[in-house]
Amino acid sequence: MSSPSALTCQRHLFDIPADVTYLNAAYMSPILKEAAALGQVSVAKKMHPWDITVPDFFDPPNRACALMAQMIGAGSDDVALIPSVSYGAAIAVGNLPVQAGQKILVLADQFPSNVYPWQEMARRLGAQVVTIPRSENGDWTTPLCAAIDKDTAIVACAQAHWTDGSRVDLVAVGRRCREQGAALVLDLTQSLGVAPFSVGEVDPDFMIVAAYKWLLGPYSYGFIYVAPRHQDGVPLEEGWIARKDADDFARLVDYQPAYQSGAGRFNMGERSNFMLTPMAIHGLEKLNGWGAEAIAEYLSSLTDMIAARAQGMGLTVADRAHRSPHLIGLNFRDGAPEGLTVALAERKIFVSVRGNSIRVSPHIYNDIQDVEKLFSALEELL
Repeated sequence: MSSPSALTCQRHLFDIPADVTYLNAAYMSPILKEAAALGQVSVAKKMHPWDITVPDFFDPPNRACALMAQMIGAGSDDVALIPSVSYGAAIAVGNLPVQAGQKILVLADQFPSNVYPWQEMARRLGAQVVTIPRSENGDWTTPLCAAIDKDTAIVACAQAHWTDGSRVDLVAVGRRCREQGAALVLDLTQSLGVAPFSVGEVDPDFMIVAAYKWLLGPYSYGFIYVAPRHQDGVPLEEGWIARKDADDFARLVDYQPAYQSGAGRFNMGERSNFMLTPMAIHGLEKLNGWGAEAIAEYLSSLTDMIAARAQGMGLTVADRAHRSPHLIGLNFRDGAPEGLTVALAERKIFVSVRGNSIRVSPHIYNDIQDVEKLFSALEELL
């Protein structure tokens, strides 16, 4: 594993033209060049289905789950494959008890896939979704922990807010949830792989992540961690591949009531996903090789520079203590100027606008020159 001081820009591993400044991983990351080649091989293999054997159904997805487990400090059996965050949230909804009058806590402006399921659950069961307001300095942790009490059934949140990267201290939130008997459901799509996280330290009930952003993976591919205390729960599907002895194709009609071990029952149908799984595996292998701590150290050097340059232009950012290392919002008092992202894109500089912020999200393929290009353009346009 690389040390923080040894980690350098990895742009050469990606197909990013020299004149493109891509600072938008929070929208979607590019896959690695080698991952693209693996995907092409996988597509070609489907032209010859006689070459797809029984182990192809099981070994690659098991490898993907093992790599995810390595990333979060879990056992391989604690991880299942899912197609989306909303799918994972539906699993959590189906396996967590909520009583009428109890609270489900979410953050203000939280991503919809981790809000809509809780709104519907609350409506159906007579519970209440309570929204934690945004603080001026970017501190979510203090008000969130203060709101968790004996009437709280579930806390559903992220580690890095998707609009501006303001950070949640999940270790503190997890501790508070355990003290008050609340369940914790995490959507880590905007942080996992580039910000350190451990299920051993946080102890979530469910952790959900999509692969197409920071995990350098394909779209429609994701993972769910299911804490051992929920692994005898109810899956969203009743698929054949989630059952015990599913690899014995000759005996699939000897219908098996038992599921795969651990979180295996929660796997999506067609989890083998022959075309996407090799790409997902390659991204996870690279990220695990670099290590989240090293990546966070590298990216924080860029976001610290971005913060200083933004403040020098009169924009505001979250306090450093409440910022994520990889994702930062540059806030305008009256909202981002109309057409700003279009003007930047015309200069081949790619960021997002979310709410009143320019969302800047560098990954391992970015460097200081990308930051300089962004601010040279902003100084010209603003």
